[in-house]
Amino acid sequence: MSSEEFELTPEHLRVTCDPESLRFETTAELPKLEGIIGQERAMTALSFGMEMDAKGYNIFIAGPTGTGRNYAAVTRCRAAATKRSPPEDWTYTYNFRHPQRPRALRLAPGRGPEFARDIEELVATCQQEIPRAFESETYEDRKEKATGDVQAERSRILQELDEIARSEGFMIQATPMGLVTVPLLENRPMSREQFEELSEQKRTEINQKMDELRGKMQDSLGRARQLEKEARQRIQYLDREIAMAAVGDQFDQIQQKYAEYPDIVEHLKEMAEDIVAHQAEFRSTEPSDGRAESDIPTRYRVNVFVTSEECDGAPVIEENSPTYYNLFGRLEYRPVAGGALTDHMLIKPGAMHRANGGYLIMQMMNVLTAPFTWDALKRSLRSQEVTIENIGEQWTPVPAATLRPEPIPLDIKVILIGSPLLYFLLYSYDEEFGKLFRVKAEFDIDMPLEKECCQDFAQFIGAHCRKNDLRPCDNTAVASLMNYAMRLAEDQRKLSTRTTTVSEVVDEANFLAEEDGAEVISEAHIEAALGRREYRVKRIEARVNEMIERGDLVVDVAGERIAQVNGLAVLDTGDHAFGRPSRITARVSPGRAGIVDIERESRLSGQIHQKAVMILSGYLMGKYGAETPLSVSATIAFEQSYGPVEGDSASCAELYAILSGLAQVPVRQGIAVTGSVDQHGNIQVIGGANFKIEGFFTACKLKGITGEQGVIIPRQNIKNLMLKREVIDAVEQGKFHIWAVSNVDEGIEVLTGVPAGSPEDPDSIHGKVRARLEEFADALRGARDERPPTIIEVPPGAGAPRPPHPPTPPREPPTPPPPPVPPT
Repeated sequence: MSSEEFELTPEHLRVTCDPESLRFETTAELPKLEGIIGQERAMTALSFGMEMDAKGYNIFIAGPTGTGRNYAAVTRCRAAATKRSPPEDWTYTYNFRHPQRPRALRLAPGRGPEFARDIEELVATCQQEIPRAFESETYEDRKEKATGDVQAERSRILQELDEIARSEGFMIQATPMGLVTVPLLENRPMSREQFEELSEQKRTEINQKMDELRGKMQDSLGRARQLEKEARQRIQYLDREIAMAAVGDQFDQIQQKYAEYPDIVEHLKEMAEDIVAHQAEFRSTEPSDGRAESDIPTRYRVNVFVTSEECDGAPVIEENSPTYYNLFGRLEYRPVAGGALTDHMLIKPGAMHRANGGYLIMQMMNVLTAPFTWDALKRSLRSQEVTIENIGEQWTPVPAATLRPEPIPLDIKVILIGSPLLYFLLYSYDEEFGKLFRVKAEFDIDMPLEKECCQDFAQFIGAHCRKNDLRPCDNTAVASLMNYAMRLAEDQRKLSTRTTTVSEVVDEANFLAEEDGAEVISEAHIEAALGRREYRVKRIEARVNEMIERGDLVVDVAGERIAQVNGLAVLDTGDHAFGRPSRITARVSPGRAGIVDIERESRLSGQIHQKAVMILSGYLMGKYGAETPLSVSATIAFEQSYGPVEGDSASCAELYAILSGLAQVPVRQGIAVTGSVDQHGNIQVIGGANFKIEGFFTACKLKGITGEQGVIIPRQNIKNLMLKREVIDAVEQGKFHIWAVSNVDEGIEVLTGVPAGSPEDPDSIHGKVRARLEEFADALRGARDERPPTIIEVPPGAGAPRPPHPPTPPREPPTPPPPPVPPT
């Protein structure tokens, strides 16, 4: 085999879209886009979740950012909402039986504000009619008629009591302390001095008569008080009758209007009873022509909690800040005399109430990071009702008296948006999550490069241009964007579904077209936008390349070295990824340690990289240790690597460095290697092939192109190649080479120019490795055979022999401590 058999041609390195195959001049000619591109599986799951009304079929949209998750959720929810009727209105009213528990009343869609207006008009009518009824002559006549006989009887009793007292020589006198008896002297009240001048017998007789008179007076006064009570009851009954007569017709009318709502009818009855019971407050109200909310007592007002008065269908709420109060509502307080009070009018709705009967869309990470929100959301979905309570009360050491509004039944479809990792973690560690979110709509990162998908991709670009009032893209611009989408997908047969990234490129290209005064966006604008976009974010890559050019990062791209291979890694800075070559070196010697990973020993190696190093041991044992145990100690290291090393894409390069060190055959430094290897020597696919090839090509440019440089990649990665034009031009000119191999043996010949052969062929790489391993084994055996025997002298009569203790070496004097450093 020769290296030419594995070298790729420029046709393998990139697939491009022909603008002529698109069959349109500009995107302005394309029809309107329907739906989301490239997400059929996710959209099917989303539609199923929205149509399924059973409990627990809420939706979790999983996928990476930039794939249109939010847009798909909002548009699909709005489309489904138009097919559903608006939800019912909810109001909170004062609970006359349990004042601390405001009553939740349900009404037909849009009737909540009407109900509130009717109640205001009813109370205003009561404020006018009740004072008018009590000021009428009819009321005075009925009042006098109702209490006249009672007053006459009371006067008769008091008159009779006064006559009895005078017949006994006393008079009854009213004082602030009540009625008292005063003895008379010549029909005049007797003074204290006159009473004291009387004889003892006379005073005793007067006191006895006063005691008897007091008994009669108490009996008469008791009957008088009973008559007064009866008079008050008659007046109260009359007042209630007058008040009810004044407002009865109005209450009958409104009860008939809302007869279909039993809860409202019951509330109106309780309200009428309360107005009649508190008619004194209305009698003191001065009638006014205008009406303000402050004129109406708070307990009679209606809090229109949520209403569908202006909704054409089901609500779609996108809550971007799902804190506890924003989601579940709250009780507000008004300051009063250094304290705080609340009432049913201060109950405020949350997103759960506004979206009740429709759809609520939230970001999963925002829900999880808001305190108390996730547990409260699960509790509401599980009980299918939403309760309003202030979370601060749960942590208050002394409970405070506050309102407990009645919960509202919940009929809602919750759509959460998050990453696949979040879904996995919640499904694995939260036992309620899978029961409450039974529908998973997973968005993919790419779609197949088919005719229908290409058409959808072009329509998406056209829709984005029309929606944002941008210039249309011509067919060359769309073809360039498709090429960019294939590079994002890292697949020659797929387009990336990261539509957000593509849209950003179109926005920036439109800006450049505006600067040029062009009417349409062309390929030149797209390529210029991509170039500027890359320039803005490649600061770290530029710094790494500068260090390579200056020699701070040592990378050999020419010559040959034993046990040294150029590996390739991808550095991802979040908004930019690039490839960087790394020197991988190995040192071998006779021993039993096997392969020692310096990265692992220094705790810089990840678990996947550790596994890859163990696989190398398996390959060496299977290839060379079938007859004789391996007698080798080998160390491998990433030179000038100061951070964590993870992944298995460098395992092939590590194996080549070990084989080169064992065979003592130099490796061409102008060739970099990437690929993982299994225990049988097969090369396996890796990620980031484009970045790795371009990163080594850049290093070669900086150090000098020789025409013999290139990269070895796994053959399975050919379909992932979407290289830059600069690299492809260098391949066409023979200045740079790319080889694709399937196993270790194919890469050995490219790197060394020596056939891999077999362990039995002494002139091949494997034969040289076998011979070197046998030398190591012989060296270890020779070292063991040449070791002098230990002679043990056993004195007569002694027990089991023991080896003598080695002599204790003399102790060195301790090293004196360094002199103290004077302070700076």
